[in-house]
Amino acid sequence: MYPNRWNDFRPSKKLWLWSMVGASAGTMLIGFLFAGWTTAGRASWMAEDAAQDARAELAAALCVEKFKSEANADSNLATLKDLSTWKRSEYVEDGGWVKLRGMKKSLPGVASLCAKELATLDRISASNGPSPTSGG
Repeated sequence: MYPNRWNDFRPSKKLWLWSMVGASAGTMLIGFLFAGWTTAGRASWMAEDAAQDARAELAAALCVEKFKSEANADSNLATLKDLSTWKRSEYVEDGGWVKLRGMKKSLPGVASLCAKELATLDRISASNGPSPTSGG
């Protein structure tokens, strides 16, 4: 009797329909939660976010170079390091190192990235190597 049980089984259309719905929902649930699937809108948002971060990092690197090229860079660095962490980005913005030529306003997050990078330096003159544009 039991060996023929599966052979004799004939599911109804209703059972087939709900089985397919459940399998589809389970596949989507696993795909979106664990397999890294994403919607087109989310992918677009992620790409824009990554581009914004890349622009901010590039602008921060240029900010650091602009800061280091100042005549009184060592004293500016000492002033920056004397400030509390949350006031450093304001100091960098007020100094004008964040704004780049042709930009009406600075990108979000650039001042804090620039200040964080500058705070890691010991001295400007010691860390100032040959400029990438000087060919040396």
